[in-house]
Amino acid sequence: MTQTFRQRRGAAVLIFLSVLVIVMTLLGAGLGAVRLNPDQIIAILLNKIGIHTAVPYSTSQENILLVIRLPRVVLGLLVGAALASSGAAVQGLFRNPLADPSLIGISSGAALGVTLMMGLSRVVSGLDHPVIETVAAFGGAILTMLLIYRLATTAGLTNVVTMLLAGVAINALAGAGVGLLVFLAGGVAGVQDFAFWSLGSLTRANWDSVLVMLPVTLILLAALPFLARPLNILLLGEAEAGHLGVSVERIKQIIIVLVALAVGTGVAAAGVIGFVALVVPHLLRLTVGPDHRYVLPGSALAGAALLVGTDLLARTMMPPIEVPLGIITALIGGPFFLWLLLRDRNRGTLL
Repeated sequence: MTQTFRQRRGAAVLIFLSVLVIVMTLLGAGLGAVRLNPDQIIAILLNKIGIHTAVPYSTSQENILLVIRLPRVVLGLLVGAALASSGAAVQGLFRNPLADPSLIGISSGAALGVTLMMGLSRVVSGLDHPVIETVAAFGGAILTMLLIYRLATTAGLTNVVTMLLAGVAINALAGAGVGLLVFLAGGVAGVQDFAFWSLGSLTRANWDSVLVMLPVTLILLAALPFLARPLNILLLGEAEAGHLGVSVERIKQIIIVLVALAVGTGVAAAGVIGFVALVVPHLLRLTVGPDHRYVLPGSALAGAALLVGTDLLARTMMPPIEVPLGIITALIGGPFFLWLLLRDRNRGTLL
């Protein structure tokens, strides 16, 4: 396969995914108990900036779009893009497709930080603000990621089995910590609300949470073009990358901070949504190859479309009951993860 063909295919995939994001955005904003046609969505948005059209819509439709649907869809786009591109960066850093923030405990560490802050907010008022919860989630995520990297990496080589086993242990410890904090907090209603959030949900979406998530995702997306070349060179190995002029330690530090910030903010906004960061980057690599110039932006676009589509399915498949996002993504990602394990075992590349 020639380099020119790969570039054309990569560009075509990015164009397709961009169109898919637009389609999923319109579907997510329009479908539900109250239906909004694409022309009505556009008319309502144009009206907000002073451009009036002849398309009819009711006041209730406008309120549903602007207060409920649109913040939920936008948050889904941001969280999906952040999680999937973070997964692509982590897989590039560890040079293994099995690296996933939820599997190796980063998401659980972030959830523990959020839960701790939720518990403290019952004692100290004002700690339940989205910004404070995000800071707590970031702290939990970056500590977990540093611990995983320290445990699993020796002389620049990552032992995948050690990484996964460490992730199992950290997930168990963080889960125990979360359970203890919820138990101490008490209150059946609070426990039910937290349980639903911890499984992944966009029900808490509002413009405040969008404004917290937006700059984090934009920073991550702005950094992706600068990370693509170093990650491509890192595929050769850390020693080779250093000889080719890549500041390996600095790239590691940047990726660790960016991923911890993105995952932590996503967990604070939408709970733990597993396997998005595993499945999406791997499918992109199967489609466009290992070139991170296409894998990173493609993962962001595909992750955004996937999470909005999953949320649409979650709230429309069993109305009026809403299925947590984490359940749907686990049903998709679990078998995919097992397939990756079996494939690598058969190839003899698991270790």
